Amino acid sequence: MRQPLEERRVTISRARFTVDYPASFMLIASMNPCPCGFYNHPDRECVCAPGVVQKYLSKVSGPLLDRIDLHVEVTPVNFSELASDHKAEASEVIRERVIKAREVQAKRFAQSNEVYCNAQMTSNAVRKICRINEAGQLLLKKAMERLGLSARAYDRILKVARTIADLDASDEIKIEHLAEAIHYRSLDRDGWAG
Repeated sequence: MRQPLEERRVTISRARFTVDYPASFMLIASMNPCPCGFYNHPDRECVCAPGVVQKYLSKVSGPLLDRIDLHVEVTPVNFSELASDHKAEASEVIRERVIKAREVQAKRFAQSNEVYCNAQMTSNAVRKICRINEAGQLLLKKAMERLGLSARAYDRILKVARTIADLDASDEIKIEHLAEAIHYRSLDRDGWAG
């Protein structure tokens, strides 16, 4: 699973030949936070024994988690929020913003035959395209140290921050874009599950 996620191809090797198949795909996965499903629940108590949550989470390998760009913890929505009259942003508005961001990325990578969007950038391209100011570098350094993030997570955070900036129609990656990208690495954090 790691090779197709990283290289966007599957290699099958046999005694006399090797074949590469294209495998560019988007992986979307979900899991419960623990066996009982209530770890970090705002209203219900987790009944799992100590250490069970960490054992449950460790069933997903660290190297695989490292290759997933966004980790989002979703908690249940209470009734008052469901029943409120609060207007959410319309899907049409979001769609237009996404289309514009994809156009920016298509223009950015027009000279490349292999890369079509920010997620597909190589490490060298990340260094050139995802430049951050001194305040951003300090924030990212602190996040790397405090959250125990890997070197691979560093590149992932910069790619996601560049995409957030594109969605915000910003030419530069601002500190708020970087902070949001760091927030999306929740499962990488040391001690997330106790």
